[in-house]
Amino acid sequence: MIKKLHKMGIKSNHMYLAGLGSIALSFATWFASKEGERAGIDRADRWGIFVGQWAPTFFAMGVALRIEETHQGEEDMPEGMRGETTHRTTDRIRAGSGV
Repeated sequence: MIKKLHKMGIKSNHMYLAGLGSIALSFATWFASKEGERAGIDRADRWGIFVGQWAPTFFAMGVALRIEETHQGEEDMPEGMRGETTHRTTDRIRAGSGV
């Protein structure tokens, strides 16, 4: 599924924005339900929680797409260069940590 989303042109940043939008929409639905319905705060809470539960899914899909984007970038590299980026990053982390 992640590969299909990646091929469709959906980027990890799109999913991160959807997660943030879900949090904002969660607050908006909670507030609208609280102010607009007579059912009380219980229903408003349920609406807010329902929409708020979408955010972790969007963030997880964003992470999966970020991994797919990284792998896709490595596959496009010449044979001898693959994995070299990872080693450079690891060396930078070690150098910064005093190891």
